Parts: sequence; C-alpha cells; structure tokens
Amino acid sequence: MRKIRPTSIVVFLSMLTLVLLLAVLSAYCGVGNIPGLGDFRGVAVSAAAVLLVYLYGLLVFRIFLWAQPLHDGNIEFGSRQEFIYQVYVLFYLILFNSLIRGGIIPIPIMRMIYLALGARLGANTYSSGIIYDPSFVTIGANSVVGETALLVPHVIEGDTLGHYFITIGDHVTIGAHAVVLSGVTIGDNAIVAANSLVAKGTRIGSGEVWGGSPARRLK
Repeated sequence: MRKIRPTSIVVFLSMLTLVLLLAVLSAYCGVGNIPGLGDFRGVAVSAAAVLLVYLYGLLVFRIFLWAQPLHDGNIEFGSRQEFIYQVYVLFYLILFNSLIRGGIIPIPIMRMIYLALGARLGANTYSSGIIYDPSFVTIGANSVVGETALLVPHVIEGDTLGHYFITIGDHVTIGAHAVVLSGVTIGDNAIVAANSLVAKGTRIGSGEVWGGSPARRLK
C-alpha cells in the first residue's frame, strides 16, 4: 500500500471544501426558504445538505476524472496516474464507500449510483453485491450480481498498484458471496457459483459454469 502524497490530499480537500460549500448554500437557499416548515426547517435543511454533499460530490468527481482520466494498467511511482489515483481513492474513502458498502440503499437506487460512478450496466442488470471501482466494470443486459458478491478491478499487492477491466456479458449470474478479481472476462449466459473466487485474468466462456476457490470450469 502506497502512502498518499500531501499534494493529492490538498487537491482533494480543496474539492471537498467546494462540495461542502455548494451543498450547504444550496440547502439553505433552497430548502431553507420553503414556507411552512416551521420547527422542521433545521431538520429539512440538514437532510438536504447531506443529500447534496453526495450529489455535488459525484458531479465534482466525474468532472475531475473527465479532466484527468484514470487509465487501466499498472500505476508507476511518482507518475501523473499515481496522483490521479490518490485523489480518486480519497473520494471513495471519504464519500462513496459509505454508499457502496452501507447495505441500506435499495438495489434499484444502487444501480443509479453505480452508473453515476461510471459503471456500464446493461438494461435490467442489478447488483446486490459490491462493485468496486465502477468505472472499470462493464456488465451486459439481464445480468445479476448476487448478495455480497464482490467485483474488484483494482490490484494492490505490496507496492504493485493498478486497475484492469472486468467485463461481464448478457444473462450472467454471479452467485452470492462470489469474488471476481481484476482483468476477468465472463461471456454471455455464464454462471459463477456462490462462494467462488475467480482469479485475476480468468476468461470464462459463454454458457460455462464455474465454481470453487479458485474457480474452475464445472460445466
């Protein structure tokens, strides 16, 4: 695990300060001026401010990644990509992991959050698990990620750091508690059994059934 550099922290805190200011001002000037709230005005403004922190946070995060894209592959020490990654990971540590890992947000709303974070999800595809680094995950239509399953596109092994795309086809089932690691490709109509561990770089063909730890082809 690499230490986050002071420059990355300063840049992130600057953007977070902007997010907080926008959220508080918007909540105060918007919700705070709604007539008839009475004694609930403070509660309403506070609730709106919390919601707006996440909405503005998503907006600033996406603008940052649009201006400074985070690419797949290894991240070299001291590189521009390392700086981008460190700002990126601070957004997740401070803001977005509470949404992704909380387990209290309804699944249809989680789909919207993953899309907002950059995931590519086909029609009628939902996850009741956790999709880390959503911008490095593509899932086709009519697929499901089971309860508490993990999709993990990042690699953190000692000083080695990087991201590799996870690509999943149409009509795929990822079983409950399964773990799919970086660089995995899964074809259409495939099944990954519950509690399986799909190792980095594995290729699962269309219609295949895999299971076990590490996962092997069963059918």
